[in-house]
Amino acid sequence: MKNTNFKLFRNSLLLVLILLINFSCEREMSDDATLATYPKTAEIFIEDVVGMGTDFYFPYGPDASNPVGSLFTAWSVDRQVGYNSNASMRFDVPNSNNPQGNYAGAIFRTEGAGRNLTGYDALTFYVKASQGVTIGEFGFGEDFFPNKYITTIKNVSVGTNWTKVIIPIPDASKLVKERGMFRYSAGTSGTNGFGYTFWIDDLKFEKLGTILPLQASIMNGNNVTRSTFVGVTSSITGALETFNMPNGSNQSVSISLAFLNFTSSNPSVATVNDAGVVTPIAAGTATITATFNGQPATGSLIINCLGAYVNAPIPTLSPSNVISVFSNAYSNVPVDYFNGYWGGSQTLSDDFIANGDNVLSYYNFLYFGIAFSNPFINATTMNYIHLDIHVPASNTSTSKSMRIRIRDFGANGLDNQGGVDDTDKTMVLNNANLVSNSWNSIEIPMNIANKSKLGLIIFDQGTNLSKFFIDNIYFHN
Repeated sequence: MKNTNFKLFRNSLLLVLILLINFSCEREMSDDATLATYPKTAEIFIEDVVGMGTDFYFPYGPDASNPVGSLFTAWSVDRQVGYNSNASMRFDVPNSNNPQGNYAGAIFRTEGAGRNLTGYDALTFYVKASQGVTIGEFGFGEDFFPNKYITTIKNVSVGTNWTKVIIPIPDASKLVKERGMFRYSAGTSGTNGFGYTFWIDDLKFEKLGTILPLQASIMNGNNVTRSTFVGVTSSITGALETFNMPNGSNQSVSISLAFLNFTSSNPSVATVNDAGVVTPIAAGTATITATFNGQPATGSLIINCLGAYVNAPIPTLSPSNVISVFSNAYSNVPVDYFNGYWGGSQTLSDDFIANGDNVLSYYNFLYFGIAFSNPFINATTMNYIHLDIHVPASNTSTSKSMRIRIRDFGANGLDNQGGVDDTDKTMVLNNANLVSNSWNSIEIPMNIANKSKLGLIIFDQGTNLSKFFIDNIYFHN
């Protein structure tokens, strides 16, 4: 009986060992097979499109910043022009007033799971144009979701002769199944709105071996301080990597935050995730820094958390008595921009959402404008303009001031800087209107002759007032 039990135990043990060994082998083979499914094809266009499938060209559509969008027919294959060949990709950039698209821009996204690009260190191509131009952006890594490893070079000078462009890959080890093979954006800001044509050929990934990474940075290499509140998130921006190129020059490349690793000096005050989103959780100060391939990046984001956020008072006026420019309480009119910084103003914005409420935030205040001239606001039946302004506790000076001007553009509908037929309504705010660490409700009487073509609110002449928030901008009667 004992001998039989021993044989059963021995046989069972052998069976278990065999299953474990087989499972382990199958697991390793499965991993290898998965890697093998991602092609290592380097070429994107060599006399024709290579291995991209049938549905790969995706133009940029209209969005909030550009309601027209890119020209969908900008790209084609030219069978008469090529770099040492008889074919190339042709891009026809439209005039800026083209109703079908006021610029050319798109991504080339390969069909299927993606390509394994770990064996390359650059995306390269040859380019020329019908005239000397500056192309806004060339890059790769954009696939519309999740756009994890977008890499871009900006403001590329292109002449009428073929020249080679090299876009370094920041960290090829991460690109094991990349779908975003190429992206471009080309406008007419440097050609007075007139269109042009450019061509690209021999678009492919390469292993050059002569590209040296030098220095990464965040916040464009600056140490940026941002006052905020618990739960009001901020994002790391301005991620760059500088490379020494094969010709000996240095090239700065805009890189995705996914190439970096982030650290908070005080996680009890603010945390940061892999996507560079910073979340304040308590009052205090924390410094967010980054590394690239284990090396420190220049620049930082210093979070000064002021504690819990208190929303501006909720407006109670009937919507029928209000023309709203900015408020969650009402439907807002179309606004051209909230951040017009003309003539070298250093004013910056970091708008945020707190407790479900959108808030305008300005810092380094010198002057700026909010424009709504398309269409103008007809406020002939309105008696006041209302604004809620919050001054953070850090602005405790007893001599704070700011001027607010509301401008009507007059019969000709043109901004003549307050002259000709323009009309301005001006109010100067001081300490009584700008109490620190609280919301200040401002009512400016609209007792001016012309207010049927209101198009601009100007904030300027600030004294001892570097940062403030604005909410609930509306005209009312």
